[in-house]
Amino acid sequence: MERVRLEFPATDLVHRHRLPVRIGDMNYGRHLAHDAAIGLLHEARVHMFESLGFHEWDVVGHPSVVADLAVQYRAEARWPEALIVDSAIPAAQGRGFHVYQRLWRPADERTVALARVGVVLLDPDTGKPVELPVAFGEALARAKQRGAD
Repeated sequence: MERVRLEFPATDLVHRHRLPVRIGDMNYGRHLAHDAAIGLLHEARVHMFESLGFHEWDVVGHPSVVADLAVQYRAEARWPEALIVDSAIPAAQGRGFHVYQRLWRPADERTVALARVGVVLLDPDTGKPVELPVAFGEALARAKQRGAD
């Protein structure tokens, strides 16, 4: 079986967010469920957009939409562990960008999951992808200069 192989681009880190594993995030194997992991990544991504000065639903007048998602699971997490989600965005060009996210446990510095989320911004009137706004690129550059919040 071919596995997804992701590398986290640490030099492009723009945000860090702490989240707990909640009891409702557990599956029957008594560890973090895959759907809950995706939810934690989404929560952190919303906070990342906010830290850049935008809302996920309004990036310089354009809603963001997830076009694709790849996740590589590397370790289990359990309730009530604290986790951290690091978000990085490499140089964005054209009509989309990738958000790389690393879900890790600070207690032992073990990576629980890596994800790559393909995001596009849409014209709210036509629903078609738009070029990335200059203001978005400028916000990314400022975030990379100051490091993770």
